[in-house]
Amino acid sequence: MNTPELHHELSAGELATRSGVAVSAIHFYEAKGLITSWRNSANQRRYPREALRRVAIVKVAQRLGLPLASIKAALDALPKGRTPTDQDWRKLSARWRADLEQRIAKLTQLRDQLTGCIGCGCLSMKQCPLRNPLDELGERGPGPQLLEPG
Repeated sequence: MNTPELHHELSAGELATRSGVAVSAIHFYEAKGLITSWRNSANQRRYPREALRRVAIVKVAQRLGLPLASIKAALDALPKGRTPTDQDWRKLSARWRADLEQRIAKLTQLRDQLTGCIGCGCLSMKQCPLRNPLDELGERGPGPQLLEPG
């Protein structure tokens, strides 16, 4: 049986192919500090194998709608040079869980109130007698005051 040699470093193209993202995304993740590389003697970028797991974490976090700054902060908390472990993932996901639950609650509220702003048919968000009599909400400032209380 011929077993392929396990490479300890990957080119940008190999990392892109293995992780399922474009080479441009690999370079973007590197520019944002999410992954690191070095240059070999031929001045080509090389990525450690751990970058595969880091890219996987970034992709999952992005699918959850997390901003890159939050993803970077979480990855920066990991020890340098070590592949994120299952325990690391549990810690990362626990951090993100509360944020996700808060966003789910806001989206649920938005969904439930979405038609309420113009649901009566008057199409007046300033003077709606049901939702905003005498434009009372205008005193709170700009934006959707009923949807984002504060």
